[in-house]
Amino acid sequence: MNTPPAAIGIDLGGTKIEALVLDTAGTERWRRRVPTPAGDYEATLRAVAQLVDDAERDTGLTGCSVGLGTPGNLAGHGLLKNANSTCLNGRPVQRDAERLLGRPVRIANDADCLALSEATDGAGAGAPVVFAVILGTGVGAGIAVHGRVLQGPNGLAGEWGHNPLPWAGDDDMPTPCYCGQRGCIETWLSGPAVVRDHAAHGGAERSAEQIARRAAAGDPACDATLARWESRLARALAHVINLLDPHVVVVAGGLSKIGRLYANVPRLWGTHVFSAGASDPVRTRLAPAAHGDASGVRGAAWLGCAGGAARAGGAANAG
Repeated sequence: MNTPPAAIGIDLGGTKIEALVLDTAGTERWRRRVPTPAGDYEATLRAVAQLVDDAERDTGLTGCSVGLGTPGNLAGHGLLKNANSTCLNGRPVQRDAERLLGRPVRIANDADCLALSEATDGAGAGAPVVFAVILGTGVGAGIAVHGRVLQGPNGLAGEWGHNPLPWAGDDDMPTPCYCGQRGCIETWLSGPAVVRDHAAHGGAERSAEQIARRAAAGDPACDATLARWESRLARALAHVINLLDPHVVVVAGGLSKIGRLYANVPRLWGTHVFSAGASDPVRTRLAPAAHGDASGVRGAAWLGCAGGAARAGGAANAG
């Protein structure tokens, strides 16, 4: 079997499509972003195909492997589901991309791509179990075990954001989630959730970034908002530790830039981790994504290359 000369990763987002070329050593050779054709499935696929063509033309490489990170998951029949880019739902994204490109395309959820990236050469490199979290406009997670993406027969492994917030207190009144449930972790830990909670306590700031900035400057109301958010994040991750016991929890997304969480959350989660105490502290490490915003597209590239396909196993190719 011939080894592809390089790996192309495509991160298919709601507002932008990003493409990246990694050589076999993991060195970035090329990168480009284009706007996502909003609500237009065929135009979105054509944009993906054009990026692949441009990448190979500009680098002089041909026959590159292709990995595609998408919102949502592939169902057992090969149709995408649960994507917030709704024009993709119910569509055979993988098959159509392969038809346009004339080659195999590996596909996985964007949080799975984050997990693969960080487990391969990021903050979780060498760790047996990595739980990778996206904290941004929404909340998601992916799992890598011994460098392989874990997905499961329903394509739902890592759907952490759509479980209820554990150990809820009097200040944690559940709110409706777009998924149809109430009190999901996403409704407490996303950027919009932080702003909503801040407003419910009389705060005037209208972005999580602004709240974090004013908290760092000593604003007591903003500090209190972040403290409530850190408590909820600690409880939600303690639940993961009790169930999965990951070696590393890697955090990406806009809220991952709130530096205080990396000290405060591990300090808080021990209260809820089973049998944790002074004599047996929680050994799970909490770290920001080493590749930052680029981690998802890097994971898509690793997914598609020969090594990445071996790492991802058959799970990521559910179609």
